[in-house]
Amino acid sequence: MFVNTTDVRDAVREKYSQAALRMRTAGGASCCGPSSARDPNNPITSNLYDTAESGAVPEEAMLASLGCGNPTALAQLQPGETVLDLGSGGGIDVLLSARRVAPNGKAYGLDMTDEMLALARENQRKAGVENVEFLKGAIEAIPMPDNSVDVIISNCVINLSGDKDRVLSEAFRVLKPGGRFAVSDVVTRGEVPDVVRRDMLLWVGCIAGALQDTEYVTKLTKVGFENVSIEPTRVYNIEDARAFLTGKGVDVNVIAPQVEGKFISAFVRAVKPAQ
Repeated sequence: MFVNTTDVRDAVREKYSQAALRMRTAGGASCCGPSSARDPNNPITSNLYDTAESGAVPEEAMLASLGCGNPTALAQLQPGETVLDLGSGGGIDVLLSARRVAPNGKAYGLDMTDEMLALARENQRKAGVENVEFLKGAIEAIPMPDNSVDVIISNCVINLSGDKDRVLSEAFRVLKPGGRFAVSDVVTRGEVPDVVRRDMLLWVGCIAGALQDTEYVTKLTKVGFENVSIEPTRVYNIEDARAFLTGKGVDVNVIAPQVEGKFISAFVRAVKPAQ
């Protein structure tokens, strides 16, 4: 299926600009609807961070969490490492990463949305974390030098890109030899109905742009990564599918049974060869 990457990028930018503005005034939104990371009814964003993690960042950063996982907990970050978060949003994963790589490490956040960057920098100020830098740019054209990052993380963002090959190629480029790719993302298992794939609202909402698990492995391997693995962290059932699809302009009763168990949140790992 042909996807106009410019249209996707513009739709994503608009959606997340508005989400950032809502979060600064009304307290939260998620990648799949107007809820916060603490919303127990959201099948994607609920219960991702433990009490210690949520207490280590400003409440606004928690409410601004738009992800589907907790990459900082799974990436095994070490003091002194340099970490890059692709699509850093309100900054929660950057701030948590910065604490794990302190005192000599650094965490970068990359986002294309001015409103999200402003929110993230405000959260950084409130958290009092200094070893952080937020950059403006697209994940398809990372504004960092070759071989400059130890670990790349991301939280339910790569699925939103209309050019995932470019994203993965850029991730490979900026990682140091031996560097780690460790992202949370929504992926699919098996075929997904075309009506879901072609709906722009669902692209912006985490679902339609999700790669099939085998395709994700193939794309990572093609750009040069090795030791690729996909570890499911949540499998969404038919009622979760209803939550995804309600209000998205599709016939929920027809589509929901067809996506039962096909959408999962997963932790995707890979390594750039040491040489």
